Amino acid sequence: MASMNLYSLVLVAVALVAAPMAAMAGDPDILTDFIPPTSMVGMPMNITGDYFTYTGFHPSPLPPLAFTLTKASMAEFPALNGQSVSYARLVFPPGTVNPTHTHPRASELLLVLDGALSVGFVDTAGKLYTKDLVSGDMFVFPKGLVHYQYNQGTTTAVALSAFGSANAGTVSVPVTVFGTGVDDAVLAKSFKTDLPTIQKLKAALTPPKK
Repeated sequence: MASMNLYSLVLVAVALVAAPMAAMAGDPDILTDFIPPTSMVGMPMNITGDYFTYTGFHPSPLPPLAFTLTKASMAEFPALNGQSVSYARLVFPPGTVNPTHTHPRASELLLVLDGALSVGFVDTAGKLYTKDLVSGDMFVFPKGLVHYQYNQGTTTAVALSAFGSANAGTVSVPVTVFGTGVDDAVLAKSFKTDLPTIQKLKAALTPPKK
């Protein structure tokens, strides 16, 4: 329990530190109705309605055991290129969390479709804004700010997030700080803790070597 409390404190501290440094960017305007696939540039237009259709949000026959995020960004749905919009479907089994993260290129508008979620974000002044949401509620996470969603209930929650970018980008605060090779001594001094604590956090967040 003590280690979990320490982990929570570190994540909050990282969120407070990371928020003022969030990068800002946006999608450029396009001068055509849409951007055709690269392979079709210079070739006769043979695009049908299929190109503008995405089917990746069909529900899975089995409920997930962990937090699951399904994206419909430009990478998964090329027709979004140049349209400055995208979606994500989020499924939260009981007790799961979408950890603190930012979207550097877009704000996020989250709609709870089923169940309940506790959400929050930290502004650049270090103030935390939180809200408990139920089905039908909507919450906006301002562009570039550190935020999270958490299902502390006993039933699965499902939400849909809309973004003002075809490629909003996601920067995971825990993984970025503890899982990317930043020197242990730097992190220990930054968070005013010891090396064993930093190494324990890194071990939990660094992907295993293949």
